[in-house]
Amino acid sequence: MPRKHKDEGRGPSHERWLVTYADLITLLMIFFIMMYSMSQIDANKFRALAESLAVTLGGGNPTQIEISTSPTGPSVIGQGTPLENTANPGKDLFQRDDQSDDLDSSGGPDVETLTIEHIKAKLDALAKENNIQTMLVSTIEERGLVVSIQDTLLFDSGSAEITPKARSILQKISGVLSASPNFIKVEGHTDNLPINTVRFPSNWELSVLRATNVVHILVEEGGINPERLSATGYGEYRPRADNNTEEGRSANRRVDLVILRSKYDPVEPGF
Repeated sequence: MPRKHKDEGRGPSHERWLVTYADLITLLMIFFIMMYSMSQIDANKFRALAESLAVTLGGGNPTQIEISTSPTGPSVIGQGTPLENTANPGKDLFQRDDQSDDLDSSGGPDVETLTIEHIKAKLDALAKENNIQTMLVSTIEERGLVVSIQDTLLFDSGSAEITPKARSILQKISGVLSASPNFIKVEGHTDNLPINTVRFPSNWELSVLRATNVVHILVEEGGINPERLSATGYGEYRPRADNNTEEGRSANRRVDLVILRSKYDPVEPGF
């Protein structure tokens, strides 16, 4: 009887799919290797390109761009914090730019918002007690709390000398403002009527000296730290009303005390 061959009766192979599967796995591995290699950025080249674009588009000096690093290579995703937080963390007092800034992380009112409104309320009460509501007006603006004092409350006409009554008012104002650590800008303003005297050749000199004299009272009699204060004179060039009417000119003759929001601390000289 003839012998049967061993290959007889063997069916077709069912393992050919392994070849296709192995090819697919290999292609996927190559794909991910390429993606990984493309994600790596030369930090120096990127920084040079960014600085070049900054000079070309901005017309100024190149700005240093920080590129954070990670175990898998540098990343172009910035990991910084807003200027007002990095400059002086923990002293973010006057944040009333919009409704969102009035809330803290828990959804309650911002501490600085309460502070600025509290100071304003005290100043409004002070003005009412002394019957000077029209001459001492405080408003909350983007840059901070602005306390406007009409010139007739502080000075005689054409003079920069502070009157005795004004000294008492400024001392009381100092008692309120001393509770805040924020910088205070004292700004002198005049109307557009020209002045030409031996002491004041123009409104510039008059506005600057008025602001300076107010600063002296705040420091020497009000006890405010002089490092918090600065004096500026704008003359007639920052009017808040129309200089063509007596009422408007009267509103423009003023000294403003600006309690700056803490986010402006970094732009103060020497900070």
